Amino acid sequence: MAKENVMVNDRREIFGWAMYDWANSAFSTTIGTVFLAPFVASLARDAADAAGTSTVSFLGIPVAPDSFMPYCISFSVGMQVLFLPILGAIADYSHLRKQMMQIFATIGAVATILMFLITGGLWWLGGVLFIVANLAFGAAMVFYNSYLPDIASEEERDRVSSYGWAMGYMGGGILLALNLAFFTFSEDLGVPGDLAIRINLASAGVWWLGFSMLTWNRLRPRHAARQLPAGENYVSIGFKQLAKTFREVKHFPETLKFLLAYFLYNDGIQTVIAVASTFAAAPLIQGGLELEQQTLIAVILMIQFMAFFGALFWGKLAGWVGAKQSVVISLVIWAGVVIYAYGGLKGESATAQFFVLGAFIALVMGGSQAISRSLFAQMVPNGKEAEFFSFYEVSERGTSWIGPLVFGLANQMFGNLRIAILSLIFFFIMGLILLPFVNVTKAIEDAKKFDGNQ
Repeated sequence: MAKENVMVNDRREIFGWAMYDWANSAFSTTIGTVFLAPFVASLARDAADAAGTSTVSFLGIPVAPDSFMPYCISFSVGMQVLFLPILGAIADYSHLRKQMMQIFATIGAVATILMFLITGGLWWLGGVLFIVANLAFGAAMVFYNSYLPDIASEEERDRVSSYGWAMGYMGGGILLALNLAFFTFSEDLGVPGDLAIRINLASAGVWWLGFSMLTWNRLRPRHAARQLPAGENYVSIGFKQLAKTFREVKHFPETLKFLLAYFLYNDGIQTVIAVASTFAAAPLIQGGLELEQQTLIAVILMIQFMAFFGALFWGKLAGWVGAKQSVVISLVIWAGVVIYAYGGLKGESATAQFFVLGAFIALVMGGSQAISRSLFAQMVPNGKEAEFFSFYEVSERGTSWIGPLVFGLANQMFGNLRIAILSLIFFFIMGLILLPFVNVTKAIEDAKKFDGNQ
């Protein structure tokens, strides 16, 4: 199906699109990075102590308090792997991308607001609400990402994708800074610590839902909604559409090559981000840095705000050297980060070195992901944006257990977190090996030729 003649590179619409990243990044920072998991684990430990056991019971299953949220995270990611491709197929068939994005964003934001209700007796509610919110977060991101080829021309996609990532870092960072300040001074304001955390959790949902209104106001649907054939429903159509896409995937060998490379190097990126605080806080005898909590918070905030400028810079770098080459440069820097984490960060200047290392992470974190997204957007055939970006989202989220597994096994085998960090260089080396073999020009031509044959 040919794409309708609609305006691209409209600054007003691009701003509205980018504001969704500003809105939903509050969930990633305030909920995912800082407040929810430690709070739920603390409540679960209290419940276990009150029952005189070392575990808590969830649906009749004994669970270690500190393992409950990791299990919920894994379950929610598994649900995304199952459901996102189907949702993408439904969105592409029905032309209801904007409406589906609104529905799932609202579900995710409301579930996050309801986290205010998490108390001692309802410790398990934190995990249940997180599963709902994280699944909705991933679904809405599929539709959000799939708008990139519609709102930006090919020559503008690197810049627009980088702009979206930058807005996300800024929005998520501002709310996180406000929430950390509120939590730090909550007792002085007469607000108990537990209540302050619950307010912070709910604030992420309010921020997500409130700023999304700008997106709904400015983002335009691209096609008129398509009616269902007689005797069909959207679920059955979604499975048929997805099966058709799997049969057609042989037309896009270069796109598949890129997804494989992304699957590997992005897992390395996500793992470094996820384990950095563990590495920094761990005792020296285990290979960690034994940094204080306040130092870690300062580094997290620095990375969040520096990543805003890093994402914008990488958008310019892609314009200078090309999108694929800019991703290659970022992977070289990521490899350097894990090498230095292994061999450096020693002595009295370790804290200062960790700030410098954090600055390098901030520089490449948003840039490598933003340019990967815009590069993939060039390889997507018209009419299948949501489906292909569902595979992209699955590559980003559905494989996020491999890197942590490698890290955990290396640490367990060698008893040293520095060796565990170094083991992650495998993912960046594989990306550097595979990415140069991706023929971007042919991938773009394949996508355009496929459209012409529809």
